[in-house]
Amino acid sequence: QLQASGGGLVQAGGSLRLSCTASRRTSSNNAMGWFRQAPGKEREFVASISWNGGTTSYADSAKGRFTISRDNAKNTMYLQMNSLKPEDTAVYYCATDRGPVRATLSGIAYWGQGTQVTVSS
Repeated sequence: QLQASGGGLVQAGGSLRLSCTASRRTSSNNAMGWFRQAPGKEREFVASISWNGGTTSYADSAKGRFTISRDNAKNTMYLQMNSLKPEDTAVYYCATDRGPVRATLSGIAYWGQGTQVTVSS
């Protein structure tokens, strides 16, 4: 139900924009978020956005560099990633939470498939 895209290979300092499109309007009343998982590490929170886009939150590692947004009319969420670092290399997953305000690992109802982001030094 969630399709993520936009990943790729980029040099350190570069930018990427990830998109996540829902197949139906199941997410318009729910918070959505981006999570990532690097090889050998656990999946971690990156950014979250409330159902109406009014509330956003970020992991410390993403603050000041990443921006999450959503367009409910298009059933799409975005993650603009700037000033990318090699440590941002991971598979990025989009997800829909059960609640309306903030997406958390424990509250996810639906996961999208991942999109690989690789940042070279």
